[in-house]
Amino acid sequence: MKAMILSAGFGSRLKPLTLDQPKPLLKIGNETLLSNTLKFLDNYGIDHVVINVHYLSEKIINYINGIKLNFNFNITVVEEKAGILDTGGGVLNAIQHFSNEKFLVINPDTIWNANYLYELKSLEKLFTSILDSKCLMLVVDKDKSFDKSFKGDFNLKKNLITRSEASKSKYIFTGLQLVKPEIFYGVNSKVFSINKIWDQLISNKQLYGMESKINFLHVSTLRIYKDLIKQYFKH
Repeated sequence: MKAMILSAGFGSRLKPLTLDQPKPLLKIGNETLLSNTLKFLDNYGIDHVVINVHYLSEKIINYINGIKLNFNFNITVVEEKAGILDTGGGVLNAIQHFSNEKFLVINPDTIWNANYLYELKSLEKLFTSILDSKCLMLVVDKDKSFDKSFKGDFNLKKNLITRSEASKSKYIFTGLQLVKPEIFYGVNSKVFSINKIWDQLISNKQLYGMESKINFLHVSTLRIYKDLIKQYFKH
């Protein structure tokens, strides 16, 4: 299976750290967020990784060139030179690398650990078992999030994802999803959020989810980043 790591964002909520360093290259323990994600994908057996870049792209490209031989897969960098394309546009811009097979889309700002390998295996098995599955996301109860500011985005019932107002939404997205390229068929926009695709799937009752049981550690803001290091990664 192939995977795409979304790495083009500005990391605005982590300023001033991200003024001269892209968010995926921030250190968490002995790893950067990007290298941690790459190791997770390598341990799962992914055979090709696509990484989109825009903000401070040359730093990420140089970093990848320095570490790519450490991994058992090929790495393709897709640079969004004309301007950032957002999450949905970024995936669509790289879609030619994924043929017609399902692929993994992953955010590097979640701190992926070995326990997620088992959940990803279950996610892939569930994806195969759902006949009309085009997009299956890993979600987590917002109470399991280290960052308590998340209000909730989704509800989940029998693996079907729905949306409601934040106060009634129990789940948040972990940053891990399996998708088929066909979810982008007919999309004419170049710059758009993946939420546009999700909402369309929700309206057709075709957005599926699986609940993660792992405590959710996610680098969202400067304060959360510092608190995570202090609590989990300070030597």
